[in-house]
Amino acid sequence: MGMRAHGLLLVLTAFAGFNHDLATAAAPTSGPAWCPSHANARTVGGLFFYAADYGQLLPASTGEIAVWWCDATRKVAKQRALPRDRGPAVRLEAARNEFEAAQIVVRPGKPLVGLTAKSSPLTGPGGAVIGLDRIQLLQVAYVRAHVPTDKLGLADEWPDPLPPLDAPIDVEANRNQPLWLLVQVPADAAAGDYRGTVTLEAAGFVAEVAVELHVWDFVLPDRPFTQSGFGLGVGRIAQYHGLKTEEDKRAVYAKYLQAFADHRISPYTPNPFDPIQYRFDAEADPPRCEIDFSRFDAAMERAIREYHITSFMLSLPGMGHGTFHERAEGELAGCKAGTPRYEAMMRSMLEQIQSHLDEKGWLDLAYVYWFDEPDEKDYAFVRDGMARLKKYAPKIRRLLTEEPVKELTDVVNLWCPISHHFKPEEAEPLMAGGNQFWWYVCTGPKQPYCTLFTDHPATALRVWLWQTWQRNIRGVLIWETVYWTSPTAFPNSLQNPYADAMAYRTGYGQPEGTQAFWGNGDGRLLYPPLSAASGSDKPVLDPPVSSLRLEALRDGIEDVDYLNLLKSAVDSVKNRTNSVKTVTNSEALANAERLLEVPEAISASMRDWTFDSRPIHARRRAIAEAIERFAAGEVRP
Repeated sequence: MGMRAHGLLLVLTAFAGFNHDLATAAAPTSGPAWCPSHANARTVGGLFFYAADYGQLLPASTGEIAVWWCDATRKVAKQRALPRDRGPAVRLEAARNEFEAAQIVVRPGKPLVGLTAKSSPLTGPGGAVIGLDRIQLLQVAYVRAHVPTDKLGLADEWPDPLPPLDAPIDVEANRNQPLWLLVQVPADAAAGDYRGTVTLEAAGFVAEVAVELHVWDFVLPDRPFTQSGFGLGVGRIAQYHGLKTEEDKRAVYAKYLQAFADHRISPYTPNPFDPIQYRFDAEADPPRCEIDFSRFDAAMERAIREYHITSFMLSLPGMGHGTFHERAEGELAGCKAGTPRYEAMMRSMLEQIQSHLDEKGWLDLAYVYWFDEPDEKDYAFVRDGMARLKKYAPKIRRLLTEEPVKELTDVVNLWCPISHHFKPEEAEPLMAGGNQFWWYVCTGPKQPYCTLFTDHPATALRVWLWQTWQRNIRGVLIWETVYWTSPTAFPNSLQNPYADAMAYRTGYGQPEGTQAFWGNGDGRLLYPPLSAASGSDKPVLDPPVSSLRLEALRDGIEDVDYLNLLKSAVDSVKNRTNSVKTVTNSEALANAERLLEVPEAISASMRDWTFDSRPIHARRRAIAEAIERFAAGEVRP
């Protein structure tokens, strides 16, 4: 972004105050015209961050203190100007069994001391109540990006952590302070309109904000349609929380698993303390593996029942491992990969695992992920390992973080390319042959693609899920969610992720002390509790802190659940009739089929997608209304 344009916009936002004539955004930021590819062409960088063309002023505003609101898929700059529009209440829409959030923003003309917020229950049809146990008020905290991730980013304070609002906070003069209102709609809530209030109080200030929630007449499933595999490093959690005993480690890890469940994502390993127990006997005739599944089964049953996981990674000893940078050969009980004794033990292990998972009904959840991002030089090595898995346990999915290559297409059956390397023309024939596809984002790609970076638009991770649906991709993967420090960049201390948004590189041959950049927010979608921000000498048993980006990701996963519910309704009607002419309200059926397509206003291509959440909300509402029409029997054979 040019410095002159940047400076002009900062002047507008810093001095606008309550003068709405000056509060106009300096550039349009809505609709498909405002998207990464156009932004790059115009070299506007982070201009979208200061846009003021969304949100509504609320009646709770006073002459000295403005109160306004906006939807959750926004990153509100501290210094952005007030919105022009006015509205009577905060408005949310959600299905049953869905989380939905909005932001209530306070902007005082003078410093505001001791701000607190308290919600009432939400009262709905026939006296139905969504109680306070389902409503959270959180603080939207800011973390500084000292160095922009790329041309789309910007060095500034960016909203991301969502710590509890469990104590009064102070708000700077002429600066926005968003509060996060989060409602978890019960699965058995009555459909219809609910109302309540949020009371704001501070020194010399009391205001009541009206809240309206519309609950759609359908329920989201506990287990989402989108499968996922996300890193959740148990060692780093213990390190920051100061945990020493297994009891404390288990207790805190369970809170992280609950955070994953609440956000409809699955960790690689939901059972780090209870793995499968193996014993290899290389001297037996034939050599064999003895397996104890008892602890593993109990942990996995809980993960499926309580955390609604969609997948889990099998940890297989002896496979070897590696990346494009380095690799290690497989070995079991001192026997190298490829030797007769190794092969006998590997076969014994894999056949038992496949049989056990089949018996438990878990084959569709399990995958093996043993090599990461191979180069061409690694293909022969990867092929040997994948072929071994296919030979001894053909029903278990074999995941590779790579786009399809001819050397491996007959041994890999779960492809997971980085998002900008996904090619539909290569994927579709493999999908037709039974292969599955996930995809991932990490330190790459960067702009103009949908990413996970803190200094990119709030819509990015949400639109990524629409793109996932658009391409018939079944799952998403992110390498880590608690990458709060780099042992390479900080060999003698722990980074404070609340003070510095940058994720620094680890390993890959870099000397200790090297502070090279991966990108702001890469690998950290959760934060440690504030009391453990730089690590703790004493055990901290509090749960993790969510992020605005993780909330947007969940919204995208829920959007896909809406789409899948509508598709199931459409398919059900079509499967029960041979002619559209025999369908009651065939126009509604045709409209529903159109709604299953992702509109250009949300994502015209991988490089052209909206920074504005309004097209997402409009499409989501239309999908919800269509689902209700099917449920009401308006569309039937």
